[in-house]
Formats: sequence, C-alpha cells, structure tokens
Amino acid sequence: MNLHEHQYALTVQWTGNLGAGTSSYRGYSRDHDVAIPGLPVLKGSADPTFHGDRGRYNPEQLLLAALAQCHMLSYLHVAVKHGVVVTGYRDEATGLMRLNRDGSGQFERVVLNPHVTVADAAQADLAASLHREANQVCFIARSVNFPVEHQPVTVAA
Repeated sequence: MNLHEHQYALTVQWTGNLGAGTSSYRGYSRDHDVAIPGLPVLKGSADPTFHGDRGRYNPEQLLLAALAQCHMLSYLHVAVKHGVVVTGYRDEATGLMRLNRDGSGQFERVVLNPHVTVADAAQADLAASLHREANQVCFIARSVNFPVEHQPVTVAA
C-alpha cells in the first residue's frame, strides 16, 4: 500500500424511477442512496429548485459540508501542531452557486464562519491566524476551483 495515495469508494444508487424512467423531465424522482460500507445510508436528492426532495441531502449541501468538515479537521490538526488548545468549534458555512444560461452552473465561492473557543485567551490571536494554514492543508479546499474564504471568530473559554 502506498501511504501517499488514499482511495475512496462508495455506491450511488438511483431510487427515483417512478415507473417510466426518464421518459419526461418531471416524470422521475431525483432520489438516490449513497452507500459506504459500514455506515448508514445517506439519502440524497437534488436541490428542491431542481425537483429534488428537501428532506434529503443534495450534492451542493454535501460539497459545502465537505469543505467545512475538512477545514475543521485541518484546523484542529494545525492547532495541535502550534500548541493551541481548542475546546469548541462550530461553523455556519455558506456557499454561492451561480447558474448559467445553458443550464450549467458552478460554485463561485464558499465562506466558512468558524467560531472557535480556545482554552487560553493569550492564544486567541494565534488561534485566529491558524485558519490560513488550515486552508493550505485542507485536501478538499485544495481540490476546488473557487475561493474558500474564512471569517473566523475566536473566543476564550
């Protein structure tokens, strides 16, 4: 096994055939299951704007979640490396996706709003500065072609 390469696998199964397949644009459901061995099945659909089920996760939400999760995990790693004790972390992330006239679209930016609590007030400035380093090592942020911005708030416990 090459320690420098990591492979991931999952199964996406469309569950939205209402009987006539894709014979018409509104004649099928966008519902699908995302299955990863050993984990609960993730119920997915399209964004409600695109005839999806608002009770299921959509790919745009999951991309935003992946960016927020990756940044948090990278930030916690960087904090340990710099001796900053983080005792709380919450992010209320937002993303902007723009549609094009041809029906395509793309994310234009994501803004992460991490609210970090540190054990030592004297480390608050250092803790706030670590978001730049965390962004540089976040695998997901490094893989997208749009800006991932950060508007952190750091407080002491």
